[in-house]
Amino acid sequence: MPKLPQAFTTYEQISEALLIVKRDGRREPFDRYKLLQGIRIACAKRPIAQADIERVVTQIEERLFGMSKAEVRSEVIGQMVLEKLKELDPLAYIRFAIVYMEMEDVEALRGELERLMAERK
Repeated sequence: MPKLPQAFTTYEQISEALLIVKRDGRREPFDRYKLLQGIRIACAKRPIAQADIERVVTQIEERLFGMSKAEVRSEVIGQMVLEKLKELDPLAYIRFAIVYMEMEDVEALRGELERLMAERK
């Protein structure tokens, strides 16, 4: 039997072509699963439905693919995640921000909490 060509979804084809430029300059292919896992960790033990997490990942993916760029800086993705988590759950936002913004002390955390609280008023 002849071997049929492998079928890919549009996202799979694009994700192979989309490179993420890391902070240290390395480039790696976009990985939806890695994005999903990062968001799941931030949302762990929060009252957030898996469907909401999947929706956030899909929305970020669509924005990335809509840029029609071959490379996207990881900081752009991080900002998109922060934006979506801020809407979804403030505590998940803070959890992600601590790691993403590389907060090294309580003062940095306090500053971000104060900024978040001011925005919510």
